Amino acid sequence: MSLAASVAVARGPMTVGLDVAVADGEVLAVLGPNGAGKSTLLRVLAGLLRPDDGRVVVGTDVWVDVAAGVHLPAHERRLGMVFQDHLLFPHLSVTDNVAFGLRTRGVRRGPARAAAREWLARVGVADLADRRPGQLSGGQAQRAALARALVGDPALLLLDEPLSALDARTRLTVRAELRRHLADYGGSTVLVTHDPVDAMALADRVVVVEEGRVVQAGTPADVSRHPRTDYVARLVGLALLPGTGEGGTVRLEGGGRVAVAEQTAGPVFVAVRPESVALYPSRPDGSPRNVWPARLVAATPHGSTVRCELAGEVPLIADVTATAFAELGLAPGTPVWASVKASEVAVYDR
Repeated sequence: MSLAASVAVARGPMTVGLDVAVADGEVLAVLGPNGAGKSTLLRVLAGLLRPDDGRVVVGTDVWVDVAAGVHLPAHERRLGMVFQDHLLFPHLSVTDNVAFGLRTRGVRRGPARAAAREWLARVGVADLADRRPGQLSGGQAQRAALARALVGDPALLLLDEPLSALDARTRLTVRAELRRHLADYGGSTVLVTHDPVDAMALADRVVVVEEGRVVQAGTPADVSRHPRTDYVARLVGLALLPGTGEGGTVRLEGGGRVAVAEQTAGPVFVAVRPESVALYPSRPDGSPRNVWPARLVAATPHGSTVRCELAGEVPLIADVTATAFAELGLAPGTPVWASVKASEVAVYDR
């Protein structure tokens, strides 16, 4: 592994204790809610915060070893960093912004500017080399910030919410470009984000951090298919229901039962996707295996549908079209019946 970090930082009543390892050429996304400890980890890796305990090793270089009294200053670490708000120097041209890091490491002005222009061409903004940051759009500025981070051939690339300040259309374009550049980058990348789309689109692996601890780790596909906390489930749009498998049904911890299509036993999670939930004004005819009374507690637009949060013995999330929402007369507090096919219920061990 190119990056191996095990750090502990006391933050009031919470201690952030995280272990991460990232191979050369790998992108690790650190995903979690605000206050979970993501930025704390990033600041430790960047040399902006001294941990209370632990080590950070990149390749064969020890950047941090608290027990041995080692703490390499930020400017001596081979790293590049892209911030949420790009943080370009407003009084410098785009070229000089990108060349700045090389100049601080003793590279002469001519070679530093030549390297900067080469990277500006690689990220597609060579024609903006002589402009000032105030003349750039958000997407252009973030491309320049990426060039600045990569121009010095860093061993570690840190991305701090790099797309969150962009508008939706620009974000799609820059995300695709960033993915292409990360595929060509030979060092280790740590992406800190609260956006599951960025994590799933850019990362090879994901670690989910809650309250200063890693609560789940795996590939993006594995994390999205098998969430292990309610936070993760909601990020990927699932209702996550812990329970106990009893053959063809799962007895939920909060009460209620869910019929499943496979035989189960012991502690399990049940996961239901919003598009699998059908809503009715009265109990549906026939004998569906999964049908429960519920009450609508919240409704928000979600793309081309309305996402409905349901309370009841089996709490669920349902996506319905705007037309169906109106025809059902839905509003917070409206009683409904919810139904899910057993074959649409995912179940896996806890």
